[in-house]
Amino acid sequence: MNFSSRWMIAALAAAVAMVGCSKQQEPVAPASAPEPVVAAPAAPATTSAPPAAPVADAASPVNDERAAAIEAALAEEEIVSDARGQFAVGATGSSTYGDKAPDSQSSYTPFAATGVPNVEKYSDNGNSWATATPDKGIEWLEVTFGRPVQATQIRIRQNYNPGAIIKVELIAERGSKQTVWQGVDDQAYAPGTIGWFDRSFDKTTDKIKGARITLATNAVPGWNEIDAVQLLGD
Repeated sequence: MNFSSRWMIAALAAAVAMVGCSKQQEPVAPASAPEPVVAAPAAPATTSAPPAAPVADAASPVNDERAAAIEAALAEEEIVSDARGQFAVGATGSSTYGDKAPDSQSSYTPFAATGVPNVEKYSDNGNSWATATPDKGIEWLEVTFGRPVQATQIRIRQNYNPGAIIKVELIAERGSKQTVWQGVDDQAYAPGTIGWFDRSFDKTTDKIKGARITLATNAVPGWNEIDAVQLLGD
């Protein structure tokens, strides 16, 4: 074999080797990983909302009634706790529906009108004074207080059929009487509610130990009952 033939064979072998090396160096694309399967979001569960509570009308009759009851309770508390006031400790009357015996402390007697208020609501109640018969005409309740004072005000709690009071007299320590109010009671009393007869006056010169309350029982039909009497003064 001559020199040129050997050179051609060597050149051809080198070319084949280069092709082989070149193929081995080509990058092999990695197999594609399968795309993850994403589950569709679950539809939100449907729940029924609880019905809204009805809103009370601020001007409803129920709210008006409650507001009136609250106002009455606060007024009662203010009266009973008034530091300048004192309630009657003794009483006599022109007549009584209760026991007629002197100093009786049974139901409907004058004694029932002493002490702090104890008739809880508007009613015909034995814890108050009532006359022997209703609608007779002129009747009176006379009360005494434990501490004589120079008086400025009197409050009379009427628990049944208020409005029959026509005169209020104060009784001084020496026994004299002074009229501090007389006439027709023009106070407005809500139906079915306890009514306070409330009168203020100039401070008395004499110290007051008692009061006489005169009623015209025929002016307001039915028994006109009194639960308590409070005197204010210094």
